[in-house]
Amino acid sequence: MEMIEKPVIEFKKVTKKYKLYKSDKRRIMSLFTKKVKGRQKVALNNVSFKVMKGESVALIGSNGAGKSTILKMMTGVAYPTSGEIVVNGRVSALLELTSGFDPEFTGRENIYLKGQLLGLKTKEIKEVEDRIIDFAELNEYIDQPVRTYSSGMKARLGFAISTNIETDILIVDEALSVGDAAFKAKCKQRVAEIMAKDGVTFLFVTHSGNTAREFCKRGIVIRSGKLVYDADIDSAIAEYEKTLGLRKSDHETKT
Repeated sequence: MEMIEKPVIEFKKVTKKYKLYKSDKRRIMSLFTKKVKGRQKVALNNVSFKVMKGESVALIGSNGAGKSTILKMMTGVAYPTSGEIVVNGRVSALLELTSGFDPEFTGRENIYLKGQLLGLKTKEIKEVEDRIIDFAELNEYIDQPVRTYSSGMKARLGFAISTNIETDILIVDEALSVGDAAFKAKCKQRVAEIMAKDGVTFLFVTHSGNTAREFCKRGIVIRSGKLVYDADIDSAIAEYEKTLGLRKSDHETKT
């Protein structure tokens, strides 16, 4: 009997709604009284798609389309209002590169902290510790508190940690590169190396068609919280750019 391959990521009719309030004070008040009403925002509306093992997929859309909401739910930062999300495998996400750091810990201590948050055992972290330090190019700064680091140093450390652990699914939110030109090239090369590994699934979120084409073979276009197109990368980019052209034309007509 032939085994049917299961998707590594699956969204099943996923909807995500948020309540928007005029101020943080009103948001807190809403926890204690129903009299304080918020405006409902539908960030995702009945979205369904599958990603199979080893696929390289770009989520393409303008700012506010719902791309980041999809990522947050994939990584467990947010949860759907309705529908179901299935993720099979260890996820490494290049989203907010410095999230999970303790500013009072040294760079080395934060390697272990963030590694544990990602589900690694101490032995596994130790095996990649030197590789992370070398990649981040922190050297003598690695045993200094992270609060003394520049934003670039913290981003390099976050990138090095996320891309030097064994992963089944790599998610990148337009954070392929940090630092100067040489380090940016190094970051792109590292992502390419991960993608070359057999079976690693790559999901890239962007509003740049050229960058999406460079890394992905399939494109999913998100517009106003809805999945509007899912095809090969060139067709998806063409659909996305056609929409941008229509919006630009409409804006010019109004002005």
